[in-house]
Amino acid sequence: MTKFQDLGISQATLKAVLKMGFEEATPIQAETIPLSLENKDLIGQAQTGTGKTAAFGIPLVEKVDTKMDAIQGIIIAPTRELAIQVSEELYKIGAGKRVRVLPIYGGQDISRQIRSLKKAPHIIVGTPGRVLDHINRKTMRLDTVNTVILDEADEMLNMGFIEDIESILASTPEERQTLLFSATMPGPIQRMAEKFMKDPQIVRVKTKEMTVPLIDQYYLEVQERNKFDVLTRLLDIQSPELAIVFGRTKRRVDELSEALTLRGYTAEGIHGDLSQAKRLSVLRKFKEGTIDVLVATDVAARGLDISGVTHVYNFDIPQDPESYVHRIGRTGRAGKAGVAMTFITPREKSYLAVVEKTTKRKMERMKAPTLDEALEGQQRAVVDKIVQTIESNNLHYYKAAADELLEANDATTVVAAVLKMLTKEPDTTPVKLTEESPLPSKRDRKPFDRDRRRRDDSRGSYGGDRNRKKAPVKPRSGEKRTGGKSSKPRSYNHQ
Repeated sequence: MTKFQDLGISQATLKAVLKMGFEEATPIQAETIPLSLENKDLIGQAQTGTGKTAAFGIPLVEKVDTKMDAIQGIIIAPTRELAIQVSEELYKIGAGKRVRVLPIYGGQDISRQIRSLKKAPHIIVGTPGRVLDHINRKTMRLDTVNTVILDEADEMLNMGFIEDIESILASTPEERQTLLFSATMPGPIQRMAEKFMKDPQIVRVKTKEMTVPLIDQYYLEVQERNKFDVLTRLLDIQSPELAIVFGRTKRRVDELSEALTLRGYTAEGIHGDLSQAKRLSVLRKFKEGTIDVLVATDVAARGLDISGVTHVYNFDIPQDPESYVHRIGRTGRAGKAGVAMTFITPREKSYLAVVEKTTKRKMERMKAPTLDEALEGQQRAVVDKIVQTIESNNLHYYKAAADELLEANDATTVVAAVLKMLTKEPDTTPVKLTEESPLPSKRDRKPFDRDRRRRDDSRGSYGGDRNRKKAPVKPRSGEKRTGGKSSKPRSYNHQ
């Protein structure tokens, strides 16, 4: 493995990077940083979770001249959340040099952004629509930019931002360095690279490094009506420290988070229809551990870099294998192990083969747990806590009461009472979830329309960032995908 000390970066930046807890460079960082420092254009093909933010952030910070009060670098990201997270990481990387970083995104007061732009940030991290808005308003000039970075370019293509990106690139000097990062390289991205980049170097993360080997992957074959009870039993048995549950639609996320709360779990949901303030509030609670379960749609969770996620539950199987890789990449980070479980209905079983081909890993079948197993899981968790308390040996003030109990009762009865009192018995409170149609069988499925898939979540969240006149689009999150009767709420009593 390559050490950051060997990559030729300054002491100020190295100190900041080591302070962030980084020691060894990931493969994408080890290849990208030296090339970027040589001012070469670069295409990095890598999935989320490979450390690409630091791969482009470290050389970008290195090249900033802090004596020059002008924008020197700009990063374009597909979503507000990703723009915020990239700016936070760049702020940490640039702390030693006192580099000024400013996130620019839709949904935030534009006059506040204009005031911040007047303070001459060195680096801008923004979403395409809002960056283009500032360019058109002449509140942001990019003629001093020497580095442009496009992060998750394939996702920006899916969300319809390619024209905006080309307009932004046309507003920057021809003599610049351009870095493009993308998990996949569809035709439009390749054509854009040919048009705006000069002899780009290609850096690819090997397939074996993209399959997140530290994540144990399982699937459970479950009828739609039984999914929720199976999920809560898994939560009881596995007792995850931090867990993310993925739902296919915004409605599903809302109903799942409400149902989990009703059953006694600390859960909140995140999707495109939430206000920016609400999304940030939920993410902060999750990072701080105030909530244990985050329920999310694919687009809302894309780019989230939250350490400590131990379990990912795919309540609904994703509609394409790339989304699966992004989902499970939320766990198993920083060298830690993770667990990913995917619920499939019998009709969706053909999708497993597609996902397994992409990850080059066979998913192991897991048997759906019973109510008794869930209770045993909760009891084991309580026993572990009791053992930890015993080992801490801070029991002096409780021994007199313990002796008194043991004089009147036998030890087994006392311990059993403590276990009963502390064990969270599985809750069977009835909840209502609207039944979602399974994905269409592979042989009946029409060619996949990415723009239509993203419309459900991305336009609700990020369409306002575009400032374009378009015909109104009704949210499709509640629509059935295969025809038939309309969806209706189903009561989830304990099965």
